[in-house]
Amino acid sequence: MSAKPDLGLEARRFMRAHPNGVLSTLSKRLGGAPFGSIAPFMLDHAGRPVILISTLAEHTKNLAADARCSIIAHPCAQDAQAAGRVTLSGTAERLPDKTALGPRYLRYLPEAEEYFGMHDFHFYAIAVQAVRYIGGFGKIHWVDPEAFAPPGNSLAEAEEGIIAHMNADHVHNLRAYCLHVHGVQAQEVAMIGVDTDGFDVRADARVLRFDFAQPVCDPGAVRNALVAMARDCRASA
Repeated sequence: MSAKPDLGLEARRFMRAHPNGVLSTLSKRLGGAPFGSIAPFMLDHAGRPVILISTLAEHTKNLAADARCSIIAHPCAQDAQAAGRVTLSGTAERLPDKTALGPRYLRYLPEAEEYFGMHDFHFYAIAVQAVRYIGGFGKIHWVDPEAFAPPGNSLAEAEEGIIAHMNADHVHNLRAYCLHVHGVQAQEVAMIGVDTDGFDVRADARVLRFDFAQPVCDPGAVRNALVAMARDCRASA
């Protein structure tokens, strides 16, 4: 008998791998009609989508009047219906301090640095209350928000140290991961983030996503997962 799929993990991995979406808010100008716009995002260590928007943006005005919103992530595929997508619905809250998340956000979205430096741009985090996961034809599910949330972990505090260590001492492993998992022969590589489900590497001009075999919760488990991946790379060389 095959194991029951972990739909929460699948949906979370999908969101991490496709960090560009459409944010929909309830339009103040249009009397509550849905209003959608492109919105790059990242998931924080609690699994919340985080977006950076200006106080002048239409979304910000809408959220100030009604915090309910949704964000959909999908790949830019030729057959969009078959490629899968995830929609997260919930309420958005402006984070009081943008400096704490700033370094992580800019590692993922360095093109936002100019906006980040402006005083009228702030982070909003979406508290997820409903998850719709479509993994392809016939694979359509409502996923419990608790199942979508990552396990409790200490990686927010440890992430920068892990990244510094990997980028200083294990660049050769990062290159090997890129080749083994994605078939990419990269020259310039740098880990930019690590979370319970895996990590991301900027390889030349691309960001590549790597999933761990199972979720991890602390630096020791991250180390074990990275060592296991390096061992797989050597075995297949």
